[in-house]
Amino acid sequence: MKKKRKRKLNVKRIIIVIILLALVIAGSVLAVQKLTHKEETVKAVKEVANIKAYGYTLKDNATAYYKKLFNQLEKTLNVDKVDEEKYADLVAQMFVTDFFTLDNKISKNDVGGKQFVYSNYQNDFEKYAMDTMYKTVESDVYDNRNQKLPEVTNVTVDKVKQSSYKYGDQTDEQAYVYNFQVEYKEDLGYQTSGSLTIIHNGKKLEVASMSEKSANE
Repeated sequence: MKKKRKRKLNVKRIIIVIILLALVIAGSVLAVQKLTHKEETVKAVKEVANIKAYGYTLKDNATAYYKKLFNQLEKTLNVDKVDEEKYADLVAQMFVTDFFTLDNKISKNDVGGKQFVYSNYQNDFEKYAMDTMYKTVESDVYDNRNQKLPEVTNVTVDKVKQSSYKYGDQTDEQAYVYNFQVEYKEDLGYQTSGSLTIIHNGKKLEVASMSEKSANE
């Protein structure tokens, strides 16, 4: 009889231990879920400024250099008579800066510079970028990415000429052609030079093409 009682007591202890372990595991799972939820909210990107008349926006995760350029763009456009050459210079600089800066991008789908691309080309541009430049960018949704990615710290642009540029069934007789040089916070082997063509689209200036080669006179 005593042996049977001891066995019953041991079984009860085992059941209690199992229940306690289950509670500990359940508590751990809930804690992890709460932490994961916090990480998701931490990485939210917000708009902090905009130029409504032109549809340009600035996000809070932009680099210090890009924010400086955005402020210059805002001053250039918020006047009665816009200095078009200055405007074109800034579009070239800001497009290159945002496109080649990958460190602040959330994922490969977060393509930089898109707002400066000719509106009819934006979808094709985005697909091209995700298949090339942005292809290896790892997700940073949970703010835990360890991947080394480039950050542009300066872009120098030189206007080569204004010339005729045909796109689709239209032609811009005064399209801007630029050569550019890129400086990075750290040299990780990314593109450092190339050329751009910027066209008129209503009152906006937009990037119509980009090449790794320099443009000739």
